[in-house]
Amino acid sequence: MKKILLSLLILGTFVTVKAQFPAGGFGGGAKKPTVFGRVTATILDSVTKQPIDYATVSLINVKDNKSVNGGVTDPKGKLSLQNVAPDTYKLMIGFMGYKTKSISVTTTPAKPDQNLGTIYISSTENSLADVQVQGTKAVIENKIDRMVYNAEADGTNAGGDATDVMRKVPMLSVDVDGNVQLRGGAVRVLINGKPSGTMASSVADALKMIPAEQIKSVEVITSPSAKYDAEGSGGIINIITKKSNAQGVSGSVNASAGTRQNNGAFNLTAKTGRLSVNTSLGTNLAYAQDSRILFENNTRTDSAGLSRVTTILQDGVSKWSRQGYNGSFGADYDFNAYNNVSSTIKYNNFSNGGPGSADYILNGVPLKNISDMDMGFNNFDWNVDYKHTTKKEGEEFTVSGQVSSGRNTTDFQNEIIGSSFPQVNNSNTGKNKEYTAQTDYTYPFSKSTILEVGAKGIFRNINSEFSNNSAQDFEYNQDVASAYGVISFKLSKKYNFKGGLRSEYTSIDFNTIQGGTQKNDYFNLFPSAILSRTLKGNATLKLSYNRRVQRPSLTYLNPFRNESDQFNIRQGEPTLNPELSDNLELGYSTFIKGSVINASVFYRRTGGVIESSIMPISEGGFEKTLTTYINVGTAQTYGANLFASYNPKPKWTLMTNLGVNTYEVSNSQTGVSTGTFLNYNIFGRSAYGFGKGYNFELFGVVNSPRRTYQGKTDAMLIYGASLKKEIWNKKGSIGINTLNPFTRDLHIKTVNNSVTTVGNKVSTLFQSTNVYYPLRSFGVNFSYSFGKLKFTEKKKIKNDDIKQDQQQGGGMGGGLQQ
Repeated sequence: MKKILLSLLILGTFVTVKAQFPAGGFGGGAKKPTVFGRVTATILDSVTKQPIDYATVSLINVKDNKSVNGGVTDPKGKLSLQNVAPDTYKLMIGFMGYKTKSISVTTTPAKPDQNLGTIYISSTENSLADVQVQGTKAVIENKIDRMVYNAEADGTNAGGDATDVMRKVPMLSVDVDGNVQLRGGAVRVLINGKPSGTMASSVADALKMIPAEQIKSVEVITSPSAKYDAEGSGGIINIITKKSNAQGVSGSVNASAGTRQNNGAFNLTAKTGRLSVNTSLGTNLAYAQDSRILFENNTRTDSAGLSRVTTILQDGVSKWSRQGYNGSFGADYDFNAYNNVSSTIKYNNFSNGGPGSADYILNGVPLKNISDMDMGFNNFDWNVDYKHTTKKEGEEFTVSGQVSSGRNTTDFQNEIIGSSFPQVNNSNTGKNKEYTAQTDYTYPFSKSTILEVGAKGIFRNINSEFSNNSAQDFEYNQDVASAYGVISFKLSKKYNFKGGLRSEYTSIDFNTIQGGTQKNDYFNLFPSAILSRTLKGNATLKLSYNRRVQRPSLTYLNPFRNESDQFNIRQGEPTLNPELSDNLELGYSTFIKGSVINASVFYRRTGGVIESSIMPISEGGFEKTLTTYINVGTAQTYGANLFASYNPKPKWTLMTNLGVNTYEVSNSQTGVSTGTFLNYNIFGRSAYGFGKGYNFELFGVVNSPRRTYQGKTDAMLIYGASLKKEIWNKKGSIGINTLNPFTRDLHIKTVNNSVTTVGNKVSTLFQSTNVYYPLRSFGVNFSYSFGKLKFTEKKKIKNDDIKQDQQQGGGMGGGLQQ
């Protein structure tokens, strides 16, 4: 009942506000109706007379020199800007390797449409022999509040999944398991601007479910305003999938086959008049390949003057496969120019696992372990969104609702041959339900002064059922009520400000067999502010501050004991507190003679940092290891990021990203003090167009060693290449690609140490893990697009408030993928 009342209170409050300020909203009546038109043109190379694909066009109002509209050209060089109000403008046309061109444009109520015909732009190169039209899209776009990685323009992504895409996104670091960090901090992952239940248990596994061919772009938002949910200490990642919003029927087909995995993706949109429907299907299958793990665990226990040493050596191989599929169906209808309703249904299904075996040496005694493990996950999302606009340009009111229901299972069994250890056979079923109600209102006092307010309620229920011991069943309820206000305005001709405040109240209750029913309620305020200054030469300087929260998600909380390895048990901790972080960033971006440069420095202070922790436990007279999660302490992080893109010639693009940040965690109560370490991430890419539709690309990613309060994981290198040929007038392509061709396995070594004192008993634990993960792959790919593809993103619910699992494993309670 309290959930229903809270939802009605949130929605009723803002419906009342809207009713009190009809049409014109706050501050007076609506502007007079005006006729909106469009501006069209065709952009060609001045020498070859060939179309310029993906040239960037901006429509700038002459009165205030502010961009009011923009877009990119299609493969035929054509451009169409819609909803252009009558006024006088400059049309700025730019493309790397070409001189920027300005065209005067005037539209009137009597003549709202302007067809500028053919516009020629010339290369910056003097030698005509070097002039070739590069038809590939810009891979990186640097926007005022985010950086966008256009995955569909990167040929090396073909045949991979979302994890492979993330490894090449600037400012992100991805480990071998697919866990993602943004500049050393936790991150919230959204899909098309909103959450999905597929991310509820493990982001790493959820990303493996999405074929790379379904991804259009990835947005990296480092300084979210108070309008966003406060989740993600490092920021927000928004994955945009391929869609279409054109009259008629349009879509795309993608397929890839390789030595590591196979992918397929299909997207279709049909639009007529006011109604648009779209559907998508995707599938992926990873072959079962041998992953090798070498494991060493030494525990020394000192008590009452006596010492005991337990040594475990393990050399094992697992043969895991992975398969999944996903589908969606959506409909969008415009009742009139001011009222729109849309709805989308999404379903995901994913499973991975397989048999394994390992040779053990326990205190000098050889044994053999036979195991089998299977993890499955399926999720259903349904959202309904209503949007109302008025005759006042920029005024918008939305109401949204979302239902998400997921189910995941973890089943394992293992037997140690030739020993007295019992055979272990257990399973865990998790059920996750989530209901969300949200309303937002935007009111522009003027073109430069905009107010945004909103409220939201999220109601979550998690049930974890144990097959062997129902007394340990776990139920977790979390309700979050939030409201925000954001104001943006110009301080002067060169200075812009955007600031806001978000309040969130969280109510939590859960039960465990040890502690019974427990509650944990808390209230937080999250301020945000961005001050930007426009400099000469299209440069921008930005200073931002925000406060963020990172709530632990299901895998962190679930007390299910995963004993797929009897001597290395994994278990969640339901009493974890959320992380709270304060972030300060200074950024600079510019465009110089075809080159893009983005540089930033930042500071982040995070309290209650959540990390995995190992500790020795004694069971059955034998020393084992328990891996769980704790709030380890406070972290202070200093860092910098530099991104640069350069075109030596129109047909050649070089790109690099360098990120560095410090790692330091301290806790005066527990005595934890790690000292200060430096992490870095380096990404490089080279793309070359040979003409006649041939494109060749190389890329490489280096992640430095990563620290935790207990240990260190070695550096990681990933590299690849692709060759693609455009066919059928650029509507299709065929290609080949490879990943880590000269090394079969990606070798990752992790070393951890811990000291635990209980009374007069002191236990010292050393743990070393060497993982040999089969990453090398060769593949072929095909893509075909029909119709005119144009993506537009609707306002959707964005539940970006849960800390995602940074450990591998797709079931409730995880499980080490070997």
